[in-house]
Amino acid sequence: MKYVPSIAFEEMSGSAKGVTAAKVKSRKYIRNRGYGGSTRTSYQASVKAVFKRLSQAWQSLTSAQILVWNAAANTAEGRSVLGTKSKISGCNLFMRLNYWVVYCGGQIMTAVPTLTGVEAPADATIALSSSAMTFTLPSIPSDVSNLKLIIQASEPQGNGITRAYSKAAAFADPYTPVTTAIDIKSAYDNKNGAPSAGAPKVFFKYFYVNTTTGEKSGEKMLSAVLSA
Repeated sequence: MKYVPSIAFEEMSGSAKGVTAAKVKSRKYIRNRGYGGSTRTSYQASVKAVFKRLSQAWQSLTSAQILVWNAAANTAEGRSVLGTKSKISGCNLFMRLNYWVVYCGGQIMTAVPTLTGVEAPADATIALSSSAMTFTLPSIPSDVSNLKLIIQASEPQGNGITRAYSKAAAFADPYTPVTTAIDIKSAYDNKNGAPSAGAPKVFFKYFYVNTTTGEKSGEKMLSAVLSA
């Protein structure tokens, strides 16, 4: 909870004794101090490790290489969480593309790849029961040699939750696209716990990644409910 302080706290800032004094847009306030969690999942640690590597790699690029990435970024567009398009920098482009290349086991690209786009996956189906959780694509691209399937999922949610796609996160290594059912139960349960009668819903996001260019397809979303 935030409190508007008196004039006695005119220049006060920082945290002490469970409270934090701060100023945002010339407005001063005091709120309860937030300490944050000290635990970090192995996935969070791996993501941070990848970005640390990429940050160091970017700083090691030559001026000429950075200019090429900046030029490529001028013809690329990012998309914000609100769905609106926005311009990105050369560093942003370097990080975005290289993240997925490294995530899928490749080496950091110092040269800008030729971008061709990646088609979004077909509409998948999820079979979810107490003994099974499978993910099935009805069709895949004719050439999947450079494609990996990324499946993300939320933790089990209660019946009252109608939309929790924003909570979906990776729980397994990238998959090779196939049209046969992919067994994801063990990997999912190990990270998120098994769905139950009290929390029977799981929300999924999935997409393709080009492992040589780092390009990501559009995301698809679906949900599944634990069957009786």
